[in-house]
Amino acid sequence: MACLTTSGRLACGSRRQQTHKFLCQLFAVRCQSLSTSTSVSSSSSLASSAYPLQRQQPQQLRRGFHGLSFSIGQDYLDLLQNPHSCSHHLKYSQCSKTNLRQHSSVHTQQPAGPVREIQIDPYIILDDELKYFYDDVRDLLQSGTSQPELDTIASYYFDGQGKALRPMVTMLMAKAINYHLNNESHQLVHKQRQIALFSEMVHSASLVHDDVIDQSDFRRGKPSVNALWNHKKVTMAGDYILSIASIMIARLRSDDVTIVLSKILTDLVQGEFMQLGSRETENERFAHYLTKTYRKTASLIANALKATAVIAQADDNVAELAFQYGRNIGLAFQLVDDMLDFVSSTEQMGKPTAADLKLGLATAPVLFACEKYPELNPMVMRRFSEPGDVERAFELVHKSHGLEQTRFLAKKHCNEAIRLAQELTESPYQKGLQVVADLVINRMK
Repeated sequence: MACLTTSGRLACGSRRQQTHKFLCQLFAVRCQSLSTSTSVSSSSSLASSAYPLQRQQPQQLRRGFHGLSFSIGQDYLDLLQNPHSCSHHLKYSQCSKTNLRQHSSVHTQQPAGPVREIQIDPYIILDDELKYFYDDVRDLLQSGTSQPELDTIASYYFDGQGKALRPMVTMLMAKAINYHLNNESHQLVHKQRQIALFSEMVHSASLVHDDVIDQSDFRRGKPSVNALWNHKKVTMAGDYILSIASIMIARLRSDDVTIVLSKILTDLVQGEFMQLGSRETENERFAHYLTKTYRKTASLIANALKATAVIAQADDNVAELAFQYGRNIGLAFQLVDDMLDFVSSTEQMGKPTAADLKLGLATAPVLFACEKYPELNPMVMRRFSEPGDVERAFELVHKSHGLEQTRFLAKKHCNEAIRLAQELTESPYQKGLQVVADLVINRMK
């Protein structure tokens, strides 16, 4: 089997051949009867038998998937032996770092050690949808302006060095829902990909605006836009990204999708305003923090996923499932991000660590630490503004169980996301949604 690495790369064989072979191993449907399988060499197709499929007539023994067709082989029988183990324990094996195709940095630091013989990498099964993703974004931005500097600033963070988490999860949910609804038309997938583009464009626009607000100088391992251009130009470039993204969505001609995605923008602004404030009591602070986290981070993922269901004309239950999956993944992602701010190096994170404390922000690790060290409360109220506050708070967080409690809460959200994904019909994309939870909770950057 091709070696799947922790950075979404394929180490051997052509992409089309390996994708075909990979999906033959992964594709999971319920069998009504079993036949004897015949083995073949690794350079040809996998062992296959004629198994009637639950969702097709018995005479239909092959199914087109992602532009391919294949039979169900013996590896599926192994998967059926323990169908739920994928949801919590899928990890990735290590490969040689030579001759690898760079795609995204979302899980470059994942712990090694395969738990199952069959491994799923979402970036591999979405290769066709993601490989030209940032090129398409840059083309959109360039086509909308005759101002070269505006195009340069707006395109600065679309260099392919981001995690690409939002478009990846959006397309995973889109294709999992399409399979669930038995509606996998190219036209529908194209529309859903526009939603994925929107999600990443809005995210990057928010980073541009954050750099101005926070006056940061470093992001993704390079100087921030704020450090290279003046504030007025950077702010307008962020607005420009949002305008191009909005035009793209308007062309879908779906009022329902437009309404869902517009909620992302209102939540982002309200979340930013909430971040500028604070609360007196401990309980109010944590509720304030979680609401702010949803609005600034989770709303984008949740509503983008919901929009893919809406445009597929899924019923309200499926749309709500997509929304809640995205909400849980988004909250977990931010909780882990807040934890990594205390434990990762600047080199790993691509931005300064303890940045939140320096900005006066009390995140989950600090709020949990307040339970053991009440002396943190006045620091939180004055936003760590006095000399020594940042250093002392950093020390107390590490002396408390704040980091462990933050990780525990993130894991609860990941487990809930896995449970929701399992309600969709089995497919490689549905299993990929479960793997995303592992990526989020185990990431190191």
